[in-house]
Amino acid sequence: MDGDFIGFTAVVLTCSIPLAAIYAFYRIRQLRSQERLAAIAKGLPVPQEPDMPHPARSRRAGILLVTSGLGFSLAFLLISRAAPDATTAAAFGVIPVSIGVGYFIDAMLARRDSQHAA
Repeated sequence: MDGDFIGFTAVVLTCSIPLAAIYAFYRIRQLRSQERLAAIAKGLPVPQEPDMPHPARSRRAGILLVTSGLGFSLAFLLISRAAPDATTAAAFGVIPVSIGVGYFIDAMLARRDSQHAA
């Protein structure tokens, strides 16, 4: 019974957390749209949110991925002091770190291309 409950909980959480995140993103967009429409109806100016340039988006994604990968690896390396098998899980932190490094390279190349184009 205990193992069945843990499996059921894992499946429910695996499915419900992404759905909750999707709903929250949808609701935030809906509220922003309603706020913008209300401002237009009252005749107030609506400021446009500037889009981030490509190098800035890539740099931000690179920072987030590298730091999350390093944090993941560090957490499992600390856990491996008590459970030596956790060292294997720490190796999976290399995946987001390498993707983040790729984003850094992309940001650098995009910035260089935009400087040469100008």
